[in-house]
Amino acid sequence: MASKTHTNGRHVVARRADLTDGHRKVVWIDGREIGVFNVAGTYYAVRNICPHRTGPLCLGRQRPLVAWQGSEIVYERENEILKCPWHQYEFDLKTGECIVDPSMRVRTYRVEQEGDEVVVYA
Repeated sequence: MASKTHTNGRHVVARRADLTDGHRKVVWIDGREIGVFNVAGTYYAVRNICPHRTGPLCLGRQRPLVAWQGSEIVYERENEILKCPWHQYEFDLKTGECIVDPSMRVRTYRVEQEGDEVVVYA
């Protein structure tokens, strides 16, 4: 889906009812493929190119952040980590930062819910 472009880089990419919790949508904005995600009512948008080997990052699996707390494994931030389907590199949807190599990151974009529209600023 091509976005509806407005001023100041504002792109309407979906209606809120079409991008419900747990769903994602890949859109083209000015020649860039961008994945838009709804995670528990919070929207995220990232470039659909893994910085490792240019894989289709937004087609990957979402999962929680896995961390050690003492001797226990804990799961936090359900579905906020995106795993590239090619080589399994994992990225934080909020910051774009790679989990295992913070010097590697994917481009993120501001997303807002404005009325019943989901808008990406790119």
